[in-house]
Amino acid sequence: MLSLKADFLGWMTAFSDQRNRYFKVIFQMEILTISLIALGLTGDTLAVSVSTGLSLAKIRFVQAMKIAIVLAVFQSLMPVVGWFLGLQIKDLIKEFDHWIAFLLLAAIGGKMIWESFENSHGESSFNPLKLNVLIGIAVATSIDALVVGVSFAFINTNILLSVAIIGFFTFMVSMTGVFIGKKTGALFGKKVEIIGGLILIGIGIKILIEHLLA
Repeated sequence: MLSLKADFLGWMTAFSDQRNRYFKVIFQMEILTISLIALGLTGDTLAVSVSTGLSLAKIRFVQAMKIAIVLAVFQSLMPVVGWFLGLQIKDLIKEFDHWIAFLLLAAIGGKMIWESFENSHGESSFNPLKLNVLIGIAVATSIDALVVGVSFAFINTNILLSVAIIGFFTFMVSMTGVFIGKKTGALFGKKVEIIGGLILIGIGIKILIEHLLA
């Protein structure tokens, strides 16, 4: 009887260890998958951050952090919104998300180019640190994350883990992009505003074409 009980306890311990190893592997795979998704979502964030660094050659570290935090918050919370919306609204989102992103980025980029000519001998009034401009950029670059969030609802993804990973990658990529833009802007001077505006418009066109051809 004691031997049978010992065998049972041994089997239960082995089963528990095997189960823990299984869930550990699954958790590690989930982290890897979400990390790859997060990196894929940061392409537009990188380009926008470079454009921002080009526009603000004298941007301070704290200001760069403000931009990175706003972009990271929107990028990480948009999947949560999509996660709650679910499949019912997925088709509706696909109908107009690319147009919203295109119009926002084209408007901001066009304004940036226009003001580079209007203020060729002075300070540009375009300021990515302005809340309305920053939110517009954040929304435009995080719409894809909203759609990704819809899929999260149907593959049992850990949404809190997703928020943390996507937010982290977005923040780091944004800070890197602003730094690259700042260094490049110091080399090219005032004309970088035109380059920055063209980058934003280019991102908008890319998003529009990708969705129209999908």
